[in-house]
This record gives sequence, C-alpha cells and structure tokens, in this order.
Amino acid sequence: MTPLLDVRDLTIDFVVGGETTPAVRGVSFSLGRGEVLALVGESGSGKSVSALSLLGLLPRNAVVRGQALLDGEDLFAMTSARREAVRGTRIGVVFQDPGSALDPVFSVGSQIEEMLIVHRPEMTRAARRTRVIELLEMVEIAEPAKRVASYPHQLSGGQAQRVMIAIALACDPEVLIADEPTTALDVTVQREVLDVLRRLRDRVGTAIIMITHDMGVVADIADRVVVLHDGVVEESAEVHDLFAAPAADYTRRLLAAVPRLGAPERPDPAGDTAVLDVDALSVVYGRGRHAVHAVDDVTLRVREGEIVALAGESGSGKSTIGRCALGLTPISAGTVRIAGVDLRAVRGQRAVEVKRQVGVVFQNSTAALDPRRTVGEAIGEPLRVHAALRGAALDARVAELLDAVGLPAAWRRRYPHELSGGQRQRVAIARAISLSPRLLIADEPTSALDVSVQATVLELLRDLQRDLRFACLFISHDLAVVDELCDRIVVLQHGRVVEEGPRTRVLRAPQHPYTRALIAAAPVPDPDVQAQRRSA
Repeated sequence: MTPLLDVRDLTIDFVVGGETTPAVRGVSFSLGRGEVLALVGESGSGKSVSALSLLGLLPRNAVVRGQALLDGEDLFAMTSARREAVRGTRIGVVFQDPGSALDPVFSVGSQIEEMLIVHRPEMTRAARRTRVIELLEMVEIAEPAKRVASYPHQLSGGQAQRVMIAIALACDPEVLIADEPTTALDVTVQREVLDVLRRLRDRVGTAIIMITHDMGVVADIADRVVVLHDGVVEESAEVHDLFAAPAADYTRRLLAAVPRLGAPERPDPAGDTAVLDVDALSVVYGRGRHAVHAVDDVTLRVREGEIVALAGESGSGKSTIGRCALGLTPISAGTVRIAGVDLRAVRGQRAVEVKRQVGVVFQNSTAALDPRRTVGEAIGEPLRVHAALRGAALDARVAELLDAVGLPAAWRRRYPHELSGGQRQRVAIARAISLSPRLLIADEPTSALDVSVQATVLELLRDLQRDLRFACLFISHDLAVVDELCDRIVVLQHGRVVEEGPRTRVLRAPQHPYTRALIAAAPVPDPDVQAQRRSA
C-alpha cells in the first residue's frame, strides 16, 4: 500500500557564520493512513527538526535536502504559497506548550475560528461558529458552547492542549504532528489527551506523527516507532517488536532509563529530627463565596535524611505547600516550621537565617537561571550574599559545587544557553545546595527532561542527599519517579491529604480511590500492559 507520507533521505544542516552544523542525516520513514508513528529520542536527536521541516517552519539558516512525498507531491519542492495551503489543511500541528502557542488576548473560540477564516473563506460566520463548537466537542471539552468565549488563562493545562488539538483539526488534516503534547501534563490528564488523540484517529482516520521522549506514551499510542539519535535513525520497528526485542544499543539504553513502578525495598534513612514540620496548614485565595482553598488543613513532616514526595495532579496544592515552606506564599492558618522555627513568628535577620537553611530546585531550569549571568555567577550568588565569600575562596567553592554535580569547573564561565536541559538542572541543584541547606525543595525537577537525563539527575539527587543528609520535599506527579527516589509519599487532592505513608505501602496497596486512579493512569513502557488497561 502506498504510504500517505513518505520521507526519503532527509538531511538538515544549520549554517551560522559560514559554519555548517548537521542536525539530521539521511533520515527516512513513512506514515500510513490512520497510523500513529512515534519519533523517539533525546533532546537534540532531530525529532522536532525533522517534523517541522515538513511544514516549512525551520529558521532561514536551515538547509533541507531530500524528499517528503505527501500523496506523491514533494513538500520540499512546493512553492511557499502551495506549502502554506497544505499547512493547516492537510497537515496540522500540536505544539508542546499551549501556554506559548495560544494567544492570551483572544478567546479560544476566535483562535480556532481564525483557521477557518484563513483556510475556509467560503464558510459563513454562523457555519464557522457551529464548526468551532463541533471541534470542541470532538476533543471532549465540557460545555463547548460556553468554552468558546473562554481565554487561555481560564483553562487547565489539559483543556488548553485540547484546544490546540481542535485548532490543528479545524480543516480536517490527513496528518497531525503532535510535538511532545503531554510532556508537562499530570498522568491523568496525559491519559485523557492520549485517549482523545486515539479516538480521533479511529473516528476520522487522521494519521499522527507523535514526537516524544516518553516511552510510556509510545507504548500507549504508537503503531510503529522510529528511534533517532544525533540526527540518525538508529532503529525502526513495530511498537511491540521494539519493546520486546530492541535491536539498537541506544534503544536498549533508552528503555533501561525509563523509571518503573516496583522499585525494591530500601532501608529507612530518616533521623529523628523533623526539619520541615507543617501543621494544619491552610492557604485561601479570595474571600466569601469566591474563596479558593488551595491548601486545606494539611499536616506533614519531613525528617533529616528523608525524601518525602508530594504527589497529586495540578491544582492539588503541592507547589503551594512548597512555596509556604520557602516563605513565598502567605499562610491563612496553621504553622510551617523549619528546624523548629515558626516562619510566621520570625522577622528580620532571624527570618533570613532560617530561610538560608532551605534550598530549592524549580521545574524550569531555563527560567530559574538568569541568562545574563554565567554558571559561576549563578552558583556563587547565594555564597556572596549569605556567606560573604569573595575572590579565590568563592571560586574554590563554586568549583567544588560543580564537581559535586558532575560538571567541569571550567564550565563556570559558560552561560545557561550553552548547556543542555540536564546540565542546567545540575547547575540549579549546585546553587540549591551551595549553603548546605537542611531542607531541599524540589518542584518537578525532572518532568521536562529526557528519560536518560532524568535518570542521571535522579541519581545525582539521591547521591547528594545520602552524602549531605538534607531533608527533601520532592514535588511530582510522576509516581514512577517518586517510587524510585522517595521514602514516604503524601497524596494530595483538592488541597487535602487523602493518603500518606511509606512508599511501598502507598504504591503497592493504596487505600484511597484517588491514589488508585493516579497509579492506574501512570504510563507503563509496555504495549501489552497498556492494551490491557484500555480494554479493562
């Protein structure tokens, strides 16, 4: 059978200042009608570059060679006008971050309608509105007639991603390119988005190119897989064959790096001293009937040498509790104590001394590091401000911290944009431990990282915590990561604790229905298990 899309010997180079940097070399793959093809690999492997080249969305310094035949017509040989007509009508795209892709000043209905205005000018205004509501229904958004008037900031992450899918499907494309569409979503929302894509494929026959580094997503939705590494195809196989018997060493390393539920028992490393003590904590935004209880009567403790996970979906109150421990969010009721000191009862220099005992690693290392400061300046800032280190003593401590997180001391002169995502997160960890904190708060520190990079960052955190004996509050929605790293788990739903206990008890014998739902939604890198879940 003739494929719908046939990419042959795709080569992409970037030319900067007369120098040529190869990004993709001789990549070939095909896509059948109604098929889901996963392009898999780490950051820099050429996944997104290969897919975006089909749409003509690469920068001007990109040199593209090869063929991309859509029903026999070469996308690369088309005129600009012809390719613009194809883009959006025959090929749609869903980007990774709907927050960046959606315009905040226009309603979601108007942004979907814009596609119809541009590509279906013959449609009347009434027909366009009917089509917009139909698309929102198709991506399973509740009350679509009302949501038409909503703005992006009024939607959850999963709803915003569904709107992106609706925009991409507005003109009934034959091919949908989904570029990491579930990376930052909670496991339950991720499952819902994947189910939407699967049902759309079954209902309208749209072929899907799924770009991802998440092997659980691949196992859940893909029919075939193309594994890319350094711009070269390492392996191409049916999804069951790839997971059962991967042929390439690189594929085997990718699969081995995927965290899985079922980590073995570990001895309890906790000491007797509670470093973080949260008692009956409540955080309320607003007043009266419009009040939102972000955190509602939460009590938890993190002891010296212990890693405690806060698990739950977005909006469950995880990050709010972390910000309260940092003194960044006002407390409505209850207490938060760091090393026995009530944060609400201290002021001035005493408050500074307490807060310097807390380090923090944020989810987005790119946003957390000042792009105008070198790595050395970023790590050294807490040491200059709080420890009054200068000159050779400061340089020596920065070098020591870089060595502790596995980076060369010479990299202190580099800027954040010169590092990979995993390297930037290592810098963020080095800065967080620079003052030898008693408590480290890690807020989704690995959720946006490739599986192999995630594995190295988790190992780094585990080694540092074992050596330095700090208490760690680890905020995550990924239960496999939690299982691999943490000692105890606190499960939050709608701001309240619904279950807590030792890691093995909570994950092996969950008591609360919500905990069981989170575990059931966790992606498993096994196509057979995923198929059994869908049929259950």
